[in-house]
Amino acid sequence: SSATPLAALKAGESVQVLDMFLGKTAGTIGETSVIAILIGAIVLLWFEVIDLRIPGSYILSFAVCTLLFGGHGLDFGFLLAELCGGGLMLGAFFMATDYASSPVTHRGQIVFGIGCGLITVFIRYFGTYSEGVCFAIIIMNCTVWLLDRYIKPVRFGFVKPEKSEKKEAAAK
Repeated sequence: SSATPLAALKAGESVQVLDMFLGKTAGTIGETSVIAILIGAIVLLWFEVIDLRIPGSYILSFAVCTLLFGGHGLDFGFLLAELCGGGLMLGAFFMATDYASSPVTHRGQIVFGIGCGLITVFIRYFGTYSEGVCFAIIIMNCTVWLLDRYIKPVRFGFVKPEKSEKKEAAAK
C-alpha cells in the first residue's frame, strides 16, 4: 500500500506521468491507465453513444483552472500529472456523460462540464481531499433540473411575444 499519485502530487513529490498514462503505476483500476480510458472513450465517441460536450468542457475547464490555481504556474508537466492521476478521465468520459443524470440541452451539457471542472479544481486545490471528481459530478447532478429548465434551445420559428401583447391577451 502506498500513496496514490494525486496524494503524492499534493505532498510535493514527483510522479511518473508516462507510467500513469500507460497504467504501470499503483492505484485504483480506471484511474491509472489513461490510455485504456481513452480507448474506451474513442469507442463510445465512434458509436455516438456520447459526444464531446461534457467531457471536453470538463477537461478543458479543469486544465485552465489547474494552470491558474494549481500553484505551479504554467507547468505543463504538473498539468499532465493532474490529468493522468486520479479519476478525472474516467469521470469525464464515463460518469459525467450518464444519460439518466446529465443535461439534455447542448448548452446545459457545456455548463455541466464546466461546473464539474471548477468543483474538481476547488476540491483538489483548496480542500484537504486530493481527488474531488466524484463529488463534483454528484454536486452537478443536483443542478441538472435547473440546467434543463433554464437553458433551453430556441424553437425554430418561435417569436417571443412582447409584454403589451401578453397584457392584451390576458385582458380578453
